[in-house]
Amino acid sequence: MSDDHVYLTLAEGHEDDTRWAYGTGFEDPLHGVDTTLPEGVDAGELAAVCVALADDALVSAQRLAEWITRAPELEEEVALANIGLDLLGQARLLYSRAGQVDGTGRDEDAYAYFRDADAFRNVRLAELPGGDFAFSIVRLLVLSSWRLAHFERLASHPDPVLAAIAAKGVKELAYHRQYAAEWAVRLGDGTEESHRRMRRAQDRVAPYLGELFTAYDVRDEVVAVLQQVTTAAGLPMPVYRPLPGSGRDGEHTEHLAPLLAELQGVAHAHPEATW
Repeated sequence: MSDDHVYLTLAEGHEDDTRWAYGTGFEDPLHGVDTTLPEGVDAGELAAVCVALADDALVSAQRLAEWITRAPELEEEVALANIGLDLLGQARLLYSRAGQVDGTGRDEDAYAYFRDADAFRNVRLAELPGGDFAFSIVRLLVLSSWRLAHFERLASHPDPVLAAIAAKGVKELAYHRQYAAEWAVRLGDGTEESHRRMRRAQDRVAPYLGELFTAYDVRDEVVAVLQQVTTAAGLPMPVYRPLPGSGRDGEHTEHLAPLLAELQGVAHAHPEATW
């Protein structure tokens, strides 16, 4: 199966979406949206959902930023940076919503820059060191497929703000997934070396799949996408070897703390600085 065929199949239901990241729309997705907490929606639960999804996006964006000046081609460097910007935009909106409803009034900077690693609720796959390009592609394929499936459900959430954030995110994530799928096919069905690296990347990602499926019940949707892409790429499906613990409970690898130290360094050094 060619990568063009994978694109056409995965794009079903997203025919109007651009194939480029960061620029799926510059309009404020929350313009005109009522920010009043709907009756029957638990503020604490809503804030927890927003923070967890924002943490996933922020940490993923920081890892993608590591490819700037290091990507195999300039075009891929720009694409990965723009995918990271999409995720940062999602994180900002989600953190802001969490601060509106959790009673603290915290802004996005407070969540991003002034929490320790044990307060973050991102899934652990997002925080692993980047490794080679193949690993970043496999991780992006898994995380974008998983996040897209969840955002498609959240687009009908009773909270209109979260629903609007998710609806905008669906357009962005459809591109992220497609970008990763096309590269997965090229690398898996490419040279002997690129195939070997993809297999190694799959082995590294596999232990963290169980955590994703525990966090949200979207296993069937994600597995269907992974099966389609791996078949086209001539790769096997990853074998699940779930690890104990979960980033959703604040249990992280040793890699998150140094990543956050780099991310938060300027804010901690100059906490009162303004633009």
